[in-house]
Amino acid sequence: MASTQLKARVKNIQRHLGITADGIIGPMTLSKIEQALKIKQDYSLKVSKQGLRAIIKHEISSKAYYEKRLTKACWPGGNSGVTIGIGYDLGCATKTRIKADLQGLVSDATLDQLVRAAGVRGVKAKRLCNAICRTKIKVPYAAAEKLFYTCTLPDYAKRTRRIYPGIENLTADAQSMLLSLVYNRGSKLTGARRKEMLAIKKHVKKQDLDSIAKEFQSMKRLWQDKGLEGLLHRRDSEARMIKKSKRRYKESDFVHL
Repeated sequence: MASTQLKARVKNIQRHLGITADGIIGPMTLSKIEQALKIKQDYSLKVSKQGLRAIIKHEISSKAYYEKRLTKACWPGGNSGVTIGIGYDLGCATKTRIKADLQGLVSDATLDQLVRAAGVRGVKAKRLCNAICRTKIKVPYAAAEKLFYTCTLPDYAKRTRRIYPGIENLTADAQSMLLSLVYNRGSKLTGARRKEMLAIKKHVKKQDLDSIAKEFQSMKRLWQDKGLEGLLHRRDSEARMIKKSKRRYKESDFVHL
């Protein structure tokens, strides 16, 4: 069956389910189908739609902004690697992983260029990003969105649950913001720069949302006065959502990853 015909069928199903008809069989669509069929599974995380929207906003602001400014590879600064799509950091991935995730979403020529950035971070990534950008490769929003929902999010949900046992007992918004943190900083918990991320582990076990939020704000020490205002704002925003996460949820608010 042609991909365009299949996408049209998926969109039709999504319209009947009352969700955004984007043609992507991602976590939101699967969660809605499972709810309709009353299927129960053991998920890594139970996040909220509000939380996922917040992650996307932190990563790319909006679809319009992405299409205007972010279709090319970029280097966010600090210890980041070359980044594409919705916060997909090539510096945190292996060549094998990049090929598996992007095969079929971008051209072979584009993939060959992006694989060069596997594992490269910091100033070296900045230089490499400039070189890659000179090739004028682009990652369209449709490819970025599909990569985010079908590959990246489920993988990071597993990583987040692995390093934070008991996270499944937290509110959906709190689970979302811990996912946002790991998506942004990775799952490493060792070293002085990671002491807040490690401390969160004990707070998760105690389901102490206020203490988790305080650790988010405490780690802002890493980016103060370094021209990384976006990261400072992100940690504050995540902390606020965690503090306010004991709200009334509807079943339709949940997305299972």
